[in-house]
Amino acid sequence: MKKLGLYLHIPFCRSKCLYCDFCSFPRPARETVEAYTAALCREIAEWGRSCREYTVDTLYIGGGTPTLLPLPQMEAILDAVRTAFSLSPDAEITAECNPRTGGEDYFRPLRTLGFNRLSIGLQSAHANELKALGRAHTLADFQRTWEEAHRAGFSNLSADVMLGIPQQTPESYLETLHALLSLSPSHVSAYCLTVEDETPFGRMRDRLPLPDEDAVRSSYLAGAELLEKHGILQYEISNFASPGYESRHNLKYWSCEEYLGLGPAAYSDFGGRRFGNSRNLHAYLDGESILAESEAPSPDERLQEYVMLRLRLSEGISEKAFADRFGTSFSSRFGAALEPYLKAGLAKRTEEGYALTREGMLVSNTILSDLLEFA
Repeated sequence: MKKLGLYLHIPFCRSKCLYCDFCSFPRPARETVEAYTAALCREIAEWGRSCREYTVDTLYIGGGTPTLLPLPQMEAILDAVRTAFSLSPDAEITAECNPRTGGEDYFRPLRTLGFNRLSIGLQSAHANELKALGRAHTLADFQRTWEEAHRAGFSNLSADVMLGIPQQTPESYLETLHALLSLSPSHVSAYCLTVEDETPFGRMRDRLPLPDEDAVRSSYLAGAELLEKHGILQYEISNFASPGYESRHNLKYWSCEEYLGLGPAAYSDFGGRRFGNSRNLHAYLDGESILAESEAPSPDERLQEYVMLRLRLSEGISEKAFADRFGTSFSSRFGAALEPYLKAGLAKRTEEGYALTREGMLVSNTILSDLLEFA
């Protein structure tokens, strides 16, 4: 059977962070949570009928803060998935979590339900930086949540941290990583802050005390080196893992494999089409279609997408895999455009093909823009 990744969006949070542009609604009423669970289960059932030839081998429940859902709702959602889809016995089943949600009494039954991976948001170990982000937790809250998840039986634990945030320095970023490394994470996601227009940060853009580009570059490079010294290896621009603990679900995105996203603001690449839902929560709860966009990418668009996403990965692009997939040579099509970046040390030749260096990953948008002009 063909493999499928399944993403389920839970759009609820305790509070909205100042930088957040995700589809999330703070402090939902109990009735709203129950109605949303029912609507999501209906959508799961509807899509299951179209996926009889697929086995779901990764399930990712993101948000928002999925662990705000009461356990009966989480159980209902997982039961709906198991009823509608063929769920692989060794599926990676992830839930996102924020500190001060969950707890051992929550995590233990969650583990029993079949969840085997948690992604917990730290962002920073420093109180001033967390306050600047609008985060509603402390380092101690994160440490307590992490330890309770571990005691509940979760060995596959990932943490999110952020670079380029207000008041951060390269030194404070490394201190955040040291605090995290003391907990022996198996996976770390280190994302650079993007200031989106329709957020509080976007509205105060000119007044934000952000580190400059040199400081962010220094943080990124030194942080990657520190993680690798502790056996947590870079496998994507913003992601690091102990061997064998790479996010199987997210690798589907970067490898251009099929996935379904259900719930408001969720996106899919399935059956030769890319499509996405709107953020209209009320319409979703009422059972109305919230499909906002749908397209069937052309072969050239698929090729460009593949180049853009695969070059995010440390292993880069395999000449053979590229030729097998697109019937053309990567080097003959893109080699001339890559040559200046090879000479500058921003790209490299590998045994299989080509990849960006770590320095190149810092300017990947520029490199990819130049490459895709040749697509």
